[in-house]
Amino acid sequence: MKEAFSYGEASNPAEFVPILWWMDYGGLEKRLKNLPKRTDAFLQGLIGEHRRKEEEGNTMIDHMLSLQKSQPEYYIDQIIKGHILVLLLAGTDTLAVILEWAMSNLLNHPNVLKKAREEVDNQIGQEKLIEESNISKLHYLQCIISEMLRLKPAAPLLVPHMSSADCTIAGYDFPHGIMLLVNAWAMHRDSKCFEWERVTEEEVDMTEGNGITMSKAVPLEAKCKARLVIHKVLYESIDNV
Repeated sequence: MKEAFSYGEASNPAEFVPILWWMDYGGLEKRLKNLPKRTDAFLQGLIGEHRRKEEEGNTMIDHMLSLQKSQPEYYIDQIIKGHILVLLLAGTDTLAVILEWAMSNLLNHPNVLKKAREEVDNQIGQEKLIEESNISKLHYLQCIISEMLRLKPAAPLLVPHMSSADCTIAGYDFPHGIMLLVNAWAMHRDSKCFEWERVTEEEVDMTEGNGITMSKAVPLEAKCKARLVIHKVLYESIDNV
């Protein structure tokens, strides 16, 4: 995924000087042709791994392989690989980027982190994790995520996100929907299950990096300590097994 995104942000002089296409200046074209082959081999390996399992699992690949038996004319391996690739490229990097920015900002503003944790503890309790039905109660946490999506949109140069109502903030269409839900769950998990601190007394570096997705120039490093709720959840999981 990192390689695919790096090619998307790469500058290619051959686009401005056509003669450079003939010699593949910088080797970009060669690398672009090689990446799909390796990606296809990796995805086919994932499908093969799930196909060889004795018991059917509960992953997306398992479900699509099950559908392949009933609808073989549509759910061919190529279609399944396409769905996996979309989830990997569009469903992981952007989420990771916005969460890293959010955690970086919270570590630089510990009073906000404390207030978010208190809201989660008060609304959800200290003995269970968040569920989808709880999101509407966490107003402060939703504001944090919305503000991060405004300040540091994961993909600022791509098509705008559409909100449920006409709304523009600082030139951006205000995002709403599943992305907010996923981010809320992840932010709740990180703030509720762990005590977070900066590695040093210095504030987290907030310099922006280059690329299609707005990643940090300096990756986030932080210290964390498990809170009581994580021990309870783990023990319950072990007991259920």
